[in-house]
Amino acid sequence: MNFCPSCGAAVELRCPDDDNRLRHICVACGTIHYQNPKMVIGSIPEWEDPEGENKILLCRRAIEPRHGLWTLPGGFMENSETTTGAAIRETLEEANARIAIGDLYSMYSLPYLNQVHLLFRARLLDTGFSPGQESLEVKLFTEAEIPWDEIAFRPIQFSLEHYFADRRKGQFGFHIGEIAAPQTSGEHTALHSTAIFG
Repeated sequence: MNFCPSCGAAVELRCPDDDNRLRHICVACGTIHYQNPKMVIGSIPEWEDPEGENKILLCRRAIEPRHGLWTLPGGFMENSETTTGAAIRETLEEANARIAIGDLYSMYSLPYLNQVHLLFRARLLDTGFSPGQESLEVKLFTEAEIPWDEIAFRPIQFSLEHYFADRRKGQFGFHIGEIAAPQTSGEHTALHSTAIFG
């Protein structure tokens, strides 16, 4: 940030009185501009086919970053929106899919991007899905069919790995993790990950 959104004057980075972090402060009007992490909200849309096989709906991205790679439906939470509302909206926008929200399944902090990712388990209400504007295609996958080397984002990769491991165990937990900045291309390392089973 270089200029104050309130008055247009320059801002400087300093620690306000009674604070312990550097903030952008307007040199003219004195407004302190707090910048907080972005919430990325999505769903894990589940479908059981007539043969009883569990599948997950994935979207192939039509936009950058990670154009052409696969992800779960999700995106940035909007102001005045609930977390569950954001998951429902993003799933509808990216996959034209209707879902019933289930439990919160995973939460990953990405401090290097100032982001927190939340994913909810969700029941796909029908198979009338189709690509939204941000998707090249949408498709149901079994665990064996998922293109694991073409997953767009690490929180999605980790959540899917945990999801299928939990499904095999017959018990779903809540997964919390912190993800470090990648040191090399394609690195998939979590700083810390914990599962809570109720």
